[in-house]
Amino acid sequence: MDQFKQISTFVEVASRGSLSAAARAEGIAPAMIGRRLDALEERLGVKLLQRTTRKLALTNEGLAFLEDCQRILADLENAEAAVSERSAKASGHLSISAPAGFGRQHVAPLIPSFLAQHRDVTVTLNLNDRVVDLIGEGIDVAIRIAALSDSNLIGVKLADNKRVVVASPSYIRKHGAPKSLDDLARHNCLAISSEGSQRGWTFRQAGKNVTLKVAGNMVCNDGAVLHDWALSGKGLAWRSMWEVGNAIEAGQLVTVLDEFAAPGNDIYAVFAQRQHLPFRIRAFVDFLRHTYSQQDYWRKT
Repeated sequence: MDQFKQISTFVEVASRGSLSAAARAEGIAPAMIGRRLDALEERLGVKLLQRTTRKLALTNEGLAFLEDCQRILADLENAEAAVSERSAKASGHLSISAPAGFGRQHVAPLIPSFLAQHRDVTVTLNLNDRVVDLIGEGIDVAIRIAALSDSNLIGVKLADNKRVVVASPSYIRKHGAPKSLDDLARHNCLAISSEGSQRGWTFRQAGKNVTLKVAGNMVCNDGAVLHDWALSGKGLAWRSMWEVGNAIEAGQLVTVLDEFAAPGNDIYAVFAQRQHLPFRIRAFVDFLRHTYSQQDYWRKT
């Protein structure tokens, strides 16, 4: 019980940004909060927080531990809620945000099936590629393809994802396949742009992530266009497997430079920390996680 209280206090302090704010939320003295954190750090043998009279900052170990603790507490809360609400029905309005390309392919087509199971729920789906402010914009759940960085949000992993460099067989026959990262300079690379700047391509080389600025004669801010250009043999593209996996399986695209693939940005559902998560949010997240976990899902979409 003491260990659980220490962990929950640590998460509360990190989320609220100060010992005094966490103490007010629990209705206890800040000194009690401080003693719990001291006991936690002593038990773990590691410094989690750098504390002064003016500010509080998480150490690198604290940041990693916070993510694990948030996931554990969220799983516990969901487990308790699932037991107490097993007979409950999802109801009310659900506001969802997702990246435009992923949302068109892997969120929008699934919503009718979800609503067929939960007839008392209505949905608004907002597709855009910016990081939305969940609380400020009234979003219940957002789909993100990136590691969770905001400690005020809860993230649930929905599926694995990695990025690969692809080209059509016709492009490879004509121009050859790159064998090293240096070879990219001799290829037409179809890059994506965002807010006027071109994004680099990230690889793993000599144990480190490296981001390269590639060059080509066509740049676009829409991933679907890059996908079409690659299919038509216009050049190399660096795309997510959720987008190109079926084309690879069909032989329309082939991967190159696989040995340099960097760790992927996995697919998460994120939502604001809440003491009692509405059943409709939990039901939708569980629905996506179950659907994406099906062995043949990514091959047939």
